[in-house]
Amino acid sequence: MKLEFEKILELAKKYEPDISKFLRDMIAIPSESCQEEQVILRIKEEMEKVGFDKVEIDPMGNILGYIGHGQHIIALDAHIDTVGVGNPENWQYDPYQGYEDDEIIIGRGASDQEGGMASMVYAGKIIKELGLEDNYTLVMVGSVQEEDCDGLCWQYIIQEDKLKPEFVVSTEPTDGKIYRGQRGRMEIKVMTTGVSCHGSAPERGDNAIYKMGPILSDLKALHENLMEHDFLGKGSLAVSEIFHTSPSRCAVADSCWISIDRRLTAGETGQHAIQQIKNLPSVKAAKAEVSMYTYERPAYTGLVYPTECYFPTWLIENEHPVCHTLVEAYQGLFKQEPQVDKWTFSTNGVAIMGRFGIPCIGFGPGHEDQAHAPNERTWKQELVDCAAMYAAIPLIYTQKYADKMTKETKNLV
Repeated sequence: MKLEFEKILELAKKYEPDISKFLRDMIAIPSESCQEEQVILRIKEEMEKVGFDKVEIDPMGNILGYIGHGQHIIALDAHIDTVGVGNPENWQYDPYQGYEDDEIIIGRGASDQEGGMASMVYAGKIIKELGLEDNYTLVMVGSVQEEDCDGLCWQYIIQEDKLKPEFVVSTEPTDGKIYRGQRGRMEIKVMTTGVSCHGSAPERGDNAIYKMGPILSDLKALHENLMEHDFLGKGSLAVSEIFHTSPSRCAVADSCWISIDRRLTAGETGQHAIQQIKNLPSVKAAKAEVSMYTYERPAYTGLVYPTECYFPTWLIENEHPVCHTLVEAYQGLFKQEPQVDKWTFSTNGVAIMGRFGIPCIGFGPGHEDQAHAPNERTWKQELVDCAAMYAAIPLIYTQKYADKMTKETKNLV
């Protein structure tokens, strides 16, 4: 079977109004992590409408839409939960009613990342209309809770749903590029303890907040001296939250703890990052406790699937058959060479490739700098381009690259 790239592009452009409407429908449904049920049901409706062979919702609440019944299992992933809107005063338009013109769509989730789901579903329609089904089963996943705990959904899908694709395309925003890796991350807690007393005589107590002060300074300095990688970039550290306990405002604090968002580049492990903090002189002097957070928040279905807040770094080689598949699809459709790069932020790839070694590759509508921002937007041309790419990828893979896949994919970190 020969791919007719022009016909794929024509259909993708034809369905631009449908893609845009579907995306705006999703944006209009608030769907923060653990509150995704209504947007999942809207996605189910659209998958069934365009002719998916099977649509399922698993016990965690992820939606899985199937096209084809072939031997090679390929997955596309879009997390369909969003963050909140933040300060509404920073939005020019209502974040759920949104805005649309000939070029852009604005609203919470436009880039991060319900646009990916809109393009995926209509790629399925294109595959059906052009008869592009081959010896593959394409599973389009709308995953939940990613904003809360990236990769947790795919831990569940792989371990409990028993879905193990040969590779996964993440439709997180890539600004028109192909992405083959990202830094990992972890969520770390540092806690100091003290003894409370009346605030009128602070010398009688032991102030846990004061103990945290030197630790904050040392952490700021540590960030400046973290490892760097020529492709993935530098590791980073940011103190993101601070809390305390005290009997009252008129008392010395008896505990204080902070949260750290630690981004891990190649060569950095979770154990290494924890030990770096434990080795700080201020941490030792305060006898502070350093630990990793765990995530145990119930999904909208009520299911709890606990995990450590450790999200491994991952990177696949530039010459991987999966990279070649996407590059060839891009060249065939757009008649130019793509740029191959990496994400700055984190994705479900931390589980797919980072934990389980399943090759992951990124191509998605929208831009990273729109994620979590007010007036979040995406571009209609990118929605169309991505729908065309997702329709072309499976057939290129089965016809040219499936037999070149190795048993294991090396994580280059």
